[in-house]
Amino acid sequence: MTDPEDEAEEAPETGFDGSTHAEPMRAYVLHPDLKSDRSRRLPEHGLAEAVSLAEALPEMEVVGSEVVRLPRVQPGMLFGSGKVEELKARLKGLDVGLVLVDGPVSPVQQRNLEKEWGVKLLDRTGLILEIFADRARTNEGRLQVELAALSYQRTRLVRAWTHLERQRGGFGFVGGPGETQIEADRRAIDDQVLRIKRQLEKVVKTRELHRASRRKVPFPIVALVGYTNAGKSTLFNRATGADVLAKDMLFATLDPTMRGVALPSGRKIILSDTVGFISDLPTQLVAAFRATLEEVLEADLILHVRDISHPETAEQAKDVADILSSLGVKAGTPMFEIWNKLDLVEGAARDALVAQAAKSDSAFALSALTGEGLEELLEAVSRAFDEEKTDRSLTLGFEDGRRRAWLHEEGVVLDETQSDEGYALNVRWTARQEKRYREL
Repeated sequence: MTDPEDEAEEAPETGFDGSTHAEPMRAYVLHPDLKSDRSRRLPEHGLAEAVSLAEALPEMEVVGSEVVRLPRVQPGMLFGSGKVEELKARLKGLDVGLVLVDGPVSPVQQRNLEKEWGVKLLDRTGLILEIFADRARTNEGRLQVELAALSYQRTRLVRAWTHLERQRGGFGFVGGPGETQIEADRRAIDDQVLRIKRQLEKVVKTRELHRASRRKVPFPIVALVGYTNAGKSTLFNRATGADVLAKDMLFATLDPTMRGVALPSGRKIILSDTVGFISDLPTQLVAAFRATLEEVLEADLILHVRDISHPETAEQAKDVADILSSLGVKAGTPMFEIWNKLDLVEGAARDALVAQAAKSDSAFALSALTGEGLEELLEAVSRAFDEEKTDRSLTLGFEDGRRRAWLHEEGVVLDETQSDEGYALNVRWTARQEKRYREL
């Protein structure tokens, strides 16, 4: 008789959809470049990010990738018939078992393409869910991923079942012919969602108790936020001496970590490392991880970590700003921009970044890997909590665009209204910031 423990060890790992990952699956990545899409991103950079996402899963081997120019979306197959045939031959030649489409794919398109190509297919949301399922370590993280996955699966039952037209139930005397299989499956998923939400409510209550306890401790909270792989965990480790997983990989860490840090002035703070953001983050995940991301709402200071060496660092920063806004981060919350990975920038570009950061009170060029510039950042964090702040009301004409932009960059604007004459702003700033404003 086989030992049950031996059987458990031999059982292959499964993803949220039940797929097995006993051996690396050969994957091909497609990035649709829709003609009507006015995205900020270059398609080549989008493809590179999609490949990095795929490589973040250890059970996946990327054997090819390409940008697919898409004049318009085909409702049934996403791509045109000619492109579908061309890709079919390519996938067969490479012995591909999984196709990753970096964008939304409807359930019908997914079903049709899987049937035509004879492969498994995941869209961007499905891939990110797989990564999150692989990385979540805490009980809360696993529950949040499961909740997001169920919400995603509920919309795609048409793919999971081939017998949805068949109905089952009673004899048809009461209530018609009975419920369809898809209705039963949706009801089963809804029951699981309800169960998980109840479990999460308990976790959220516990987290709120922890927050309430921290509010009684006179230590400010500083939250690290940023695009995934910007170097948040490396900076966290460098500043705290912790050993959080830090790898050149998208979503290397998911679960939030908090540590105490003693600043140069002797003041103590609590530093919080949060999950990384990404463009087109699935709405299911934003909703599911809201409880975790709400740590940012409690922060007294936000450090926005940017990979300043990335060709689309400005676009990534905009994505982070959009997510922070959707979370409800207050406009007046102080924020520093951390221009990380300075060690990867060379020559004149590096000198320009250092000079630009030196002229700002809220931007810091550094390398979390080497520690360069970290001391200046920690000293600035000390000053941010030591300096007294005052509230002021300002009126700016439309011609004062430079001053208005500076105020927003410094993160001192509490609220702003626009009139026919210009802008009325309420700001909260330090005496040093007020002095710099007057000198503009």
